[in-house]
Amino acid sequence: MKKITLPGKPGIWLPLIALFIILVLVFPRSPRFKYNYKKGGVWKYETLVSQFAFPILKTSEQIQEEKSRQGNGVIPFYRFSEEDAGEILRSVEHIRMEGFSSLKPGVITVLSSILNRGVVADEEIRKSESDLVYIQKGKKAQKTPVSEIYSVSDARRFLSSEVQKKAPGVNVDSLLNATGVYNCIGSDLVFDRQTTSLVSETHNRISPTMGVVAAGSVIVSKDELITAEIAQVLDSYKVEYEQATAYKGARFGYWFGNILLAAGFVLLIYLMISNTNPLIFEDYNRYCYLLLVFVISTVVAVVVGRMSPETLYMVPFTLTALYLQAFFKNKVILPFIVISLIPMLVFCQGGVVLFVLFTVAGIVDMAVFKYFSQGWKQFIAAGIVFVVLFLLYCGFVFIDQADGFFGRRVLYMFIGSMLSVAGYPLVYLFERIFNLVSSSRLSELCDTNSKLLRELEHTAPGTFQHSLQVMTMADVAARSIGANALLVKAGALYHDIGKMNNPLCFVENESLLRNDGEGRYHASLSPEESAADIIRHVSDGLDIATKYRLPDVIKDFIRTHHGTTMAAYFYDKYVSEGGDPGNTAPFTYPGGRPSTKEQIILMLCDTIEAASRTLQDHSQEAFATFVKGVIDSKMESGQFEDSDISIKELNTINEVIVGYLCQLYHERITYPSR
Repeated sequence: MKKITLPGKPGIWLPLIALFIILVLVFPRSPRFKYNYKKGGVWKYETLVSQFAFPILKTSEQIQEEKSRQGNGVIPFYRFSEEDAGEILRSVEHIRMEGFSSLKPGVITVLSSILNRGVVADEEIRKSESDLVYIQKGKKAQKTPVSEIYSVSDARRFLSSEVQKKAPGVNVDSLLNATGVYNCIGSDLVFDRQTTSLVSETHNRISPTMGVVAAGSVIVSKDELITAEIAQVLDSYKVEYEQATAYKGARFGYWFGNILLAAGFVLLIYLMISNTNPLIFEDYNRYCYLLLVFVISTVVAVVVGRMSPETLYMVPFTLTALYLQAFFKNKVILPFIVISLIPMLVFCQGGVVLFVLFTVAGIVDMAVFKYFSQGWKQFIAAGIVFVVLFLLYCGFVFIDQADGFFGRRVLYMFIGSMLSVAGYPLVYLFERIFNLVSSSRLSELCDTNSKLLRELEHTAPGTFQHSLQVMTMADVAARSIGANALLVKAGALYHDIGKMNNPLCFVENESLLRNDGEGRYHASLSPEESAADIIRHVSDGLDIATKYRLPDVIKDFIRTHHGTTMAAYFYDKYVSEGGDPGNTAPFTYPGGRPSTKEQIILMLCDTIEAASRTLQDHSQEAFATFVKGVIDSKMESGQFEDSDISIKELNTINEVIVGYLCQLYHERITYPSR
């Protein structure tokens, strides 16, 4: 067999170059605070000395407490209305106080002083929660205690009290009420809502800082207990550190570091593919899809990690495993999961914890999803993943590696586990975009109740039964060497659909001929014509597959299940009738040779199933000789040269198929006629 070598086509390198550019642009170009700590823990690092002066930021609790001390912070703003005050005084001046007219000047004087301070309605005083008000007179606004202005009720009481002092023998309260003076007293302060809002915003501004730490100061010493005060200083230093080291123009050092890291990741992915399944390079769609999954995982980890590190626990990174499991084998998926999470380990805060959590959870999700992939059962898989995440996180908590926020992070992990159920259907979108075939799609194709297979059963029943037998045999062979059994089964069901166009051309459908034997299809045809009609079922099958929109991977089985072999029966007949032995072209299938293990398995099982029906000897020795002869014949004709199958795997297939035939054709007892 021909040895598989890595092709040097631009199609391999262009996606890797694109990946490299994306990684360079996505990787952060400012340093990350490299210390992990939590309040109540111990500082595990060397003594930390401030590299620069920085302010100590207040906590949200401290800011809220200051706001509470200020009340709601809303100071009402009033404008003094000289018109209203003058109107009140003029109204009182027009009142006739018969018998007590001597008191009128005193009433006017006291009322004038009251109005000069300011009067507001009773309900406005009651609903005000501030001890101060602004009063604007002319162009000047002055902050005034509420106690220095009057409500209407207060103004009436104060007026009565002051006038009573000048007329001890008179019931002034009754007099003022009876004459209508009280009714004239009203508000001369007009509330300005818009200005109140503007003043309140300015008043509510609370300083976010509380002191400054000088450059060169010791922030925390090695093995020192991190108290609430030290944690607050560390938080402030972290914010200032990241802001101080950020820059508007990229510094060469960070760009160069990103270039080296991006090159390392690209090289790692290239080597992973080369050593697990180099044929991925030949399948451009799967290759690009694999790189896209890596890009999505990396971009989400880096971007979310910089914006809100805490919410990384909510991101369903386990979907990476499920997105790959639909189209790749475990030997590719397992190393790729690890590679896709390395950027999180490098660039995200708490990356070690996150890396371990999602690596283990992703692998567990792969294992359980095959049993809980249908409908509501996906929630069972999500629940198992959550339990794994929870237990692992508890392990980090117990060894003091998790930095607090236990309850919130557990909630985030639960939400992320459930989001994996919502995110999984995207695999069907990727399936369409990249023209791939998922396990779910293959399961649908294997449903023998599909319209196309029902039509095959009706039109060419012998071919349909042959396909079912090939499917069963191929399934057993594929499982024996770890090939994709579901893919082989789907390929086996559809490999001969081209025979629907001319079913009588094929011996397995001869039961459809007239009982008297008339009209046998090949009786009146030359060997060349018969071979042409036989071979045509491959091209007819491809046309039908295109009409029914079967995936390309199924079309590959149709095209290669005969490889470049010949229609041997009609070639031998042609030669025996005096034909030129060198004229092989009319009898040779034009399809390409198989390129995968699955295609080789189908080729062998297709030939063996059909030819085994002619065997008279059903002993194990006869089957062993027969199967080995078929495999050797295919190998000698070069059908395996483009594939990745090994001699060891061919031997395993040989043994399994022999055992299968022995079970299929085992001897039976003679049943009585009645």
